[in-house]
Amino acid sequence: MKTIAPLTDEDVDRAPPFRKLSAQEAKLLRERNPQIKLWKVLAGQVVVGALVAVAAWGWTGKLEAGVSAAYGALAVVIPAAIFARGLTGRFASLNAGSAAVAFMVWEMVKLLLTVAMLVMAPKVVVGLSWPALLAGLILTVKIYWVVMLAPAKRAAPSETRVS
Repeated sequence: MKTIAPLTDEDVDRAPPFRKLSAQEAKLLRERNPQIKLWKVLAGQVVVGALVAVAAWGWTGKLEAGVSAAYGALAVVIPAAIFARGLTGRFASLNAGSAAVAFMVWEMVKLLLTVAMLVMAPKVVVGLSWPALLAGLILTVKIYWVVMLAPAKRAAPSETRVS
């Protein structure tokens, strides 16, 4: 097993010093690096889930396929909405530690709810089509990447430049 050599005093001396950003510099940094909104991702998932459901129904001509695809999308959207709501709550924004704990807790809730919905699928969806359900689930999940890769709207650059 490889080990990483500890930092020496020379390494510490060569490292650039940390400095606190001014309010102006912080504002400029936020403008250059906008955050991805959780609710925007969720809205994209709802749209894609609806499109997949309609496409499955239209392609197969069977309503059961469309309902199965819609249920697959719902198995992603409902847990993701609960996750997003949990992360935007008061506890998650207290400090960095509580944010990390909240993320892990709500991610576990999301995963367990998704698994529970998939286990219940044969009882809930009459004439379940597993391929359609999986298509709805997979395509809805992949929207995260599309939203992340899409160029974010950037705010107009501030008049004040920071050097």
